[in-house]
Amino acid sequence: MVWQSNVELLGYADLEGRSGFKLALQEVAGRFYLYVAALWEPGWSLLDVTEPASPRFLRWLDGPPNTWTIQVQVADRMMITGLDEVPPGWSSSVGQAPAACGFMIWDVSEPDRPELAGQWSSGAAGTHRNFYHGGRYVHVTTGLPGYDGYVYGIVDIADPRSPSLQGTWWYPGQYRAGGEEYSEDDLRRLTTGRPYPSDEEPQHSLSLHGGAYVLGNRAYCPWMRGGLVILDTSNPALPEFISSLPVYPPLGSTIAVHSAVPLPGRNLVVINSEALREDCDEPTGFAGIVDVSNEKDPVLLSLFPQPRPPRESGISGFCAKGGRFGPHNQHQNQGLSCLAPNGDLVYMTYFNAGLQIFDVRNPRDPHIVGYCIPDDPPTRRGPLPRTLVHQAEDVLVDRRGFIYMSEKNSGVYIMKFDDRPAIDRPS
Repeated sequence: MVWQSNVELLGYADLEGRSGFKLALQEVAGRFYLYVAALWEPGWSLLDVTEPASPRFLRWLDGPPNTWTIQVQVADRMMITGLDEVPPGWSSSVGQAPAACGFMIWDVSEPDRPELAGQWSSGAAGTHRNFYHGGRYVHVTTGLPGYDGYVYGIVDIADPRSPSLQGTWWYPGQYRAGGEEYSEDDLRRLTTGRPYPSDEEPQHSLSLHGGAYVLGNRAYCPWMRGGLVILDTSNPALPEFISSLPVYPPLGSTIAVHSAVPLPGRNLVVINSEALREDCDEPTGFAGIVDVSNEKDPVLLSLFPQPRPPRESGISGFCAKGGRFGPHNQHQNQGLSCLAPNGDLVYMTYFNAGLQIFDVRNPRDPHIVGYCIPDDPPTRRGPLPRTLVHQAEDVLVDRRGFIYMSEKNSGVYIMKFDDRPAIDRPS
């Protein structure tokens, strides 16, 4: 049963039984092409979504073995696909080949026929969610030799056959090979509060995570328990620190800030954590709005309301549903004309609470104006979550207003937001 309000479920793409994770889109000659990075197997699905109610599967593109290929972005007829190490428990395949680390560069001038144009290697752990909106620079979330966790890097791909790292910035203490040490406060952030680095969640909590969002010469960086970090990227060889806004403690999991998406022209940035533990066994997840009108002194203006199950669900709360509950990904326009702008509406995935849509016209009063929570998957495509329930992952909205949402153990759901009336919430 689909639970929905002000959102119409139009179509579904099964991806030929493969998993769906991060999403990218391009428009060519009036047709819309969706690129879907897989979660449980290395590779990418390509779809024609010109007719949203009847998405057409075009092809599967194999990725390197034993590698996480969960990140994909498309701009300027180029596709950037991240290559990363697979964390323990996150693969449905077994193999001995080492992971490829860095990213691939593809020519997608023919949208359904990607041609490999080049590859960049990080030399250490791979890249997580990157940022590419065209041109010569890819802004990477990357491991580098001698550093803890992921750092920020700018890679020049003007010559795709020979990409080069131009500049980097890291959180103080990450450069262990350079003799850096963490402050006492940062050591507490690294070692306390559930979840923390463990066999189950081997995450470094003072690490860039969700990808920098670059607007003009500013990079808005979600630095997990380091908070929102704002960098000046005027000189790609030497990104400079402007300010930060920590939120942990008390807010958020190990990934206390997962995404940071600016709202152009409004001096606002929407930030959110990522839920990690199933059954809400962690500090509370959150999404909120930050005022950056004085970028040297960012201020948290408001927190988003927590989604509640609809009356007809019969469950007391999403924590009781199983799986993860809490924020994950936001729709990101990234300056692309084929995508809806980031403006009055925030589209966000909430794992077992599906897609949630927030009205942020008044930044002091964000509120839910629509949601869609598809039924739980009937069969597994991967080992998680432990309880097989719906787990919404990524969301993307095209310029026509069609919404694409991926799910951990199924394919891609295609929706349309109907209107903006306030939702009558149960007392």
